[in-house]
Amino acid sequence: MTGKIVKGIAGFYYVYCDGKGLFECKAKGVFRNKKIKPLVGDNVELDILDEDKFLGSIVNILPRNNCLLRPEVANVDQAVIIFAVREPEPNLNLLSRFLIRMEKEGVDTIICFNKEELADESRCLELRGIFEESGCRVLFTSTYEKTGMEELLCSIEGKTTVFAGPSGVGKSSVINYIYPDAFMETGAVSDKIKRGKHTTRHSELFHVHGDTYIMDTPGFTSLYLEEFDKDEIRFYFHEFEPYEGKCRFHGCVHVNEPDCAVKEAVAEGKINRIRYENYVEIYNERKNVRRY
Repeated sequence: MTGKIVKGIAGFYYVYCDGKGLFECKAKGVFRNKKIKPLVGDNVELDILDEDKFLGSIVNILPRNNCLLRPEVANVDQAVIIFAVREPEPNLNLLSRFLIRMEKEGVDTIICFNKEELADESRCLELRGIFEESGCRVLFTSTYEKTGMEELLCSIEGKTTVFAGPSGVGKSSVINYIYPDAFMETGAVSDKIKRGKHTTRHSELFHVHGDTYIMDTPGFTSLYLEEFDKDEIRFYFHEFEPYEGKCRFHGCVHVNEPDCAVKEAVAEGKINRIRYENYVEIYNERKNVRRY
């Protein structure tokens, strides 16, 4: 029988088989011996051990379309990265890091700024302006006022979409709106530190209808790009593309070099300064990493 892993907890994998139900499974030891870990989103073959108790054993993992490490999931069509417009204030450097990782994995990304009701129009225009040339679609939503949600629903239709973002941004509330049966815990944001409590402790896949699936992942507060070389970071900032090859020096990394077309574009307001500063911070982080 074939099915899809929708949840994995403490070595148990819950596999949904269309028309049959949800089976609790263990993976055969051969996967552990080969250092292969089944992931949420994997399509698998399983042996049924007890049909009445819905128990099975995963015997094969079918070929993956893709595999993400952060979050650790497989076979996704796109990602929706959720940040709040306020409470907590969006960490735009963290958002830029996530865009880099998703593009590295070849996953289309939608940026969703939630809690739109907490900001005025100028704030939303500012956030849109920062990322409008990033190569990603930018949406604004409010689960409180129910604005922007229809546009988001249309964006996920017929796709497997992974939802990710820091704690406290309203990710669980968004998923509850899309799929009420998820019964997600919607922990409140701490009044003292304006950060969210972790309400999702594992990745989980929900079947909305037809070919539409959504995947929830644990919240994160940091994201390191260990596998990236400093000299490749600039290629993940789409804002730089019109200026590549126009700098004085071939291979310019747009940080300290003179006569840099990218830096000139930033000074002229043609490239958003916050995005450029995000780039410089990430570049310097990777530059200063010791290689052993």
